[in-house]
Amino acid sequence: MVKAVLLLNDHLNRNYGALKSADPKTHQILFIESQRMLTTRSWHIQRLFFLMSARDHFLQELRDEGFTVTFMQSATTEVGIEEFRKSHPGIEIEVAEPSSHQQYEQLHKLGVTLIPNDFFLTSRPLFAQWANSQKNLVMENFYRAQRLRLNILMEGSDPVGGKWNYDADNRLPPPKGAHTWPDYLEHPRDEIDAAVLADIKKRKIPVFGDDPDTTWGTTRAAALAQMHHFFDTAFAEFGAYEDAMVAETWAVNHSLLSPYLNIGLLHAQEVIDAAMVRFKKGDIPLASAEGFIRQIIGWREYINGLYWHFGDLYRNENALQATRPLLPLFTDSSKTQMSCVSTQVRDIEARAWVHHIPRLMVLSNLALITGTSPQEFLDWMRRAFIDSADWVMVPNVIGMSLHADGGKLATKPYASGGSYISKMGSFCKGCKFDPKKRVGDDACPFTTLYWDFLDRNQVRFAKNHRMGQQLAGIKRLSDLPELRERAKEVLELLSHGEL
Repeated sequence: MVKAVLLLNDHLNRNYGALKSADPKTHQILFIESQRMLTTRSWHIQRLFFLMSARDHFLQELRDEGFTVTFMQSATTEVGIEEFRKSHPGIEIEVAEPSSHQQYEQLHKLGVTLIPNDFFLTSRPLFAQWANSQKNLVMENFYRAQRLRLNILMEGSDPVGGKWNYDADNRLPPPKGAHTWPDYLEHPRDEIDAAVLADIKKRKIPVFGDDPDTTWGTTRAAALAQMHHFFDTAFAEFGAYEDAMVAETWAVNHSLLSPYLNIGLLHAQEVIDAAMVRFKKGDIPLASAEGFIRQIIGWREYINGLYWHFGDLYRNENALQATRPLLPLFTDSSKTQMSCVSTQVRDIEARAWVHHIPRLMVLSNLALITGTSPQEFLDWMRRAFIDSADWVMVPNVIGMSLHADGGKLATKPYASGGSYISKMGSFCKGCKFDPKKRVGDDACPFTTLYWDFLDRNQVRFAKNHRMGQQLAGIKRLSDLPELRERAKEVLELLSHGEL
């Protein structure tokens, strides 16, 4: 064996990264499980189980192909590489470029051979070229450039249907009356799954959340089954209800593909190819096809590109000087009486996932308007979601959600009162809080804190042209003194898990 491929937990694909040119006759496989990663923080058990079981399934597939696989449990990745080199003197270690700044620097210093990361459709140099040519890093501009470059939903230089996006047709509130939502696909467990879960329990690795059920698969076959299930059952109405929050379905019409994409079991190219094949059958609305494809070639690629463009220090930004410790309700759904928040946190406890609107407009919105520390909220998001990764969460939390970057990513903060949640969700009915009220014991905390957030930051947002209408609204509030007092009460109660 002249070379070893260092396999990372988010590079589980035979056709990409360092594995695409590997051969069992000349390459062996090295996987290092870092005890520091496992034990220095508490992970959602379903995230940890998903990563470990997907890894073990994939390593077994490589063994079946004829590869020699070395699996090491070491204190750190560095220690593991040193031990491997001692037992394999002179061997070259190859690895696809890692997806985090910290791991990239770590492996670069260790002298391993870095293979360009091709798990995305847009290489890091190509995104940098685009970003450096822009005055403002607007996602819509990037998305249109992607459509042209990749020739997706295009007729020459024009978009299919004559429009670049169909937001006016998509993003509807939940339908009134009875509606049939897509069925969930269940993924049966096998012996490897059972062994991984038993190992987590035996080693007493620090975890939280409900034990794994059949929501998430852990193999390439399961990932493909989930993809086809989405196209067959949910694709047609994806666009219409991609922003809807519905109590009777935790997944709505979402694909549930992000965990598989983010560890390599699926690749963006094959998802887009399959989506286009399904769209061309003629029974999928263009609005839904465009909305889904935008998420893959637009937002996902944009976020990854910005992660590398902004650099590692970006995670430390805190433009709004938010310092409140993480609220108890984020880690315990019983610590709040707000129906929308308790439902979403309970869903996270149950399966380590909620879709992008609860993440942005319920959970992150609450962290934003309460002045929660961006770094504490980021750490929780990294640990709690099955599809989390450093490149995913850092730009989404620091830039998109908490406006901690001062507007580098999003030109205005995504702050909202209870009215948006009432419009796009079905949680306000039966909740003890009224989204229309700003003050009083039954006033929705989102509504109270939204206006308080604007009041606290009037000077900071005064020159933001997109905030003019919201700031003007403060001047029309006749109950501003009472609102300020109620906001203090709400913040105190939330900080103690008593509201």
